[in-house]
Amino acid sequence: MMKKIGLLPRIIVAIILGILLGRVLPIGVIRFFATFNGVFSQFIGFVVPLIIIGLVTPAIGEVGRGAGKLLVVTAAIAYFDTVLASLLAYGTGSALFPGMIESALAKAAVEKSTVIAPYFSVAIPPMCDVMSALVFSFMLGVGIAYGPLLHSLRGLALDFRAVVNKTIERAVIPLLPIYIFGMFLTMAATGEAFRIVVVFAKIIAVIFVLHVVVLLYQFCVAGLLVGRNPLKLLWNMLPAYMTALGTSSSAATIPVTLAQTRKNGVSERIAGFTIPLCATIHLSGSAMKITSCALAICLLNGTPHDFVTFLHFVMMLGVVMVAAPGVPGGAIMAALGVLGSVLGFSSDNQALMIALYIAMDSFGTACNVTGDGAIALVIDRFHKHR
Repeated sequence: MMKKIGLLPRIIVAIILGILLGRVLPIGVIRFFATFNGVFSQFIGFVVPLIIIGLVTPAIGEVGRGAGKLLVVTAAIAYFDTVLASLLAYGTGSALFPGMIESALAKAAVEKSTVIAPYFSVAIPPMCDVMSALVFSFMLGVGIAYGPLLHSLRGLALDFRAVVNKTIERAVIPLLPIYIFGMFLTMAATGEAFRIVVVFAKIIAVIFVLHVVVLLYQFCVAGLLVGRNPLKLLWNMLPAYMTALGTSSSAATIPVTLAQTRKNGVSERIAGFTIPLCATIHLSGSAMKITSCALAICLLNGTPHDFVTFLHFVMMLGVVMVAAPGVPGGAIMAALGVLGSVLGFSSDNQALMIALYIAMDSFGTACNVTGDGAIALVIDRFHKHR
């Protein structure tokens, strides 16, 4: 029965129940969930470097195979656009979020939160840190891409990716609602939940507006380069946007994205090359959401959020987005390592990021796939004039 209920409804139910029950359940029950969350967060910390190795390695190997000018240009544009969308989110958030969060911070300064300790804790040290995993993934991925005879290593990388995807699908994703329930249960018991919900209701509204802005600038640039009406080009991509809203999957939306991209005049060869590739490497909407929510959490916690720190974060985020697997919430799972290593997010902050991301998952996916159509237009023009 649980498999028939989508992840998003389960996350929403977990948040609502956690907030409602946090003030009424006995402290002993709340400590039980705090114990589960402590163990599960250790498991997540152990798995994150393995997720990076398992997903980034074959992604680089597959992208680099048979690399030519067209692939290099497509990957560069996708990466640049992902970083640009993230920096737009950072700039907008830096201007708007402090005022939205100020009242919540003032209230938090007055209120004293109680600490709910788990019954016990279990340490599960990761096999390596995030940066080591990322460098190792690049080394293996480049070796696979430029070593055509390394069939055994390529097969091992693909097999390990399957193991990682299964771990996410069968262990991490099913337990996430319980983890998020426990987090909001604890926050409600300590008086923090209402403040978080009020703040992020405003943040989410800003993120939705940013989605529109990102799509407009993408198609304005594409329309300018190809000499066509950007609004008409964007309108033609609407079926892909709506399909992604329903499926929350870039891969599942590829047939519709392909059809609408061809309708915009992109050649079948370029559309067939660009759209499947961008479904893997172009996640501007997802990166923009993650950056916005990460900045808001930094402001709430009073942790460093200067431009240099976030530039480092978004440039690393653009790389790990390539590792986003085809499961709901895959992008945020791939981003957990960067959130922890660059921004210093605790397990509770990472859990909050997961909840916020999944609550808006379909909108980010819709922004991603629609923007793929803009990149295809640019690549088509590049191919015709080179």
